[in-house]
Amino acid sequence: MLLLLALLQQIDSTVPVQRGQRLEVSAYAGDIAVKAWERDAVRVEAEPDDRTRVEIDRSGSSVTIRTEGRRGAPRMVDLVITAPSWMPLNLSGVNTHVSIRGARGPISVETVQGEVDVEGGDGLVSLQSVQGSVRLHGAKGRLEVHSVNEAVSVSSSSGEVNAETVNGDVTLTRVDATSLTASSVNGDLGYDGTIRNGGRYLFSTHNGDITITVPEGSNATVSVSTFNGEFASEFPVTLTETRKGRRFSFTLGTGSARMTLESFQGSIELVRPGSSRGARNHDAK
Repeated sequence: MLLLLALLQQIDSTVPVQRGQRLEVSAYAGDIAVKAWERDAVRVEAEPDDRTRVEIDRSGSSVTIRTEGRRGAPRMVDLVITAPSWMPLNLSGVNTHVSIRGARGPISVETVQGEVDVEGGDGLVSLQSVQGSVRLHGAKGRLEVHSVNEAVSVSSSSGEVNAETVNGDVTLTRVDATSLTASSVNGDLGYDGTIRNGGRYLFSTHNGDITITVPEGSNATVSVSTFNGEFASEFPVTLTETRKGRRFSFTLGTGSARMTLESFQGSIELVRPGSSRGARNHDAK
C-alpha cells in the first residue's frame, strides 16, 4: 500500500502497524523528530512545499517514510513522527537533525550534517553523525555512539558501550558498562560510572586529557600510557609495573576489571566521586 501525499498541504496521516514491523525514515534535509506512544500506529506530520513530497510505504515488515524531490533534490522538510515505543527505528538523512524520545527498542541513526539526540533505546543502539554532536540518554544494550567533528556523550545508560569521535570530547556519566571503549583524537575523555568486576575499559586519546571517576571499592588493574602528558590521582596508588616510555600499571582492590588509559599529549587523572574535576561536572557546564 503506497500513500503519495500531495503538494502544498499539511500532512497528518496515521498508519496502523503490528509487532514485527520496523520504522524506516529517509530524509534529505530538515528535522526528524520521533516520539513514542502506546498505540499500534505510526502518525506522520509534515508540511512539504511544491518541490518536495513525502511518501509512506507500508509492507509486512516495515513502514517506510521518505522525502523526495519533484525537480531535483528535495527541500527541507521537518518530519514529526509518533510511533509505538516497541517499534525498532532506522533513521537516515543528509542535512538532517534527529531527535528521539521514549523508544524502547533497537535504534539506528545516520546523518551527515546534523545533531543526533536520543533518549531511550534497548538492544542495539547505533548513532552516527559526521558534522554533528551525538547524545544518548537512558539506553541499555549494545551502544555505538560516533561522530567525526563534534562531541559525543552517553548518560544514564548500561551495557556494552563504544563511544568515538575525532575532533570532539567524549563524556560518559552515570554509565554502567560491562565493557567500554572511548576514543578521540583531538578531544578530552571523561568517565563517571561503575567499574564492574571482570569488566574491560579502554580510554584512548591523542591530544586530549582523560578524567576517570573511580567509585569506592572498585577492583581494577589499571594500565597507563601518558607519553608527553602527566598522571595524577586524588587518592594514593602503588605502582606494580613500570616500563619505558612513561608506561606503568597499578592495582585497585582485587584488580578484577581491566582498565587501559592512553593519551599521547594529554594528562590522565583519577578522581573521587563528587570531585569538581569529574566527568559529570564537566558535562553540566
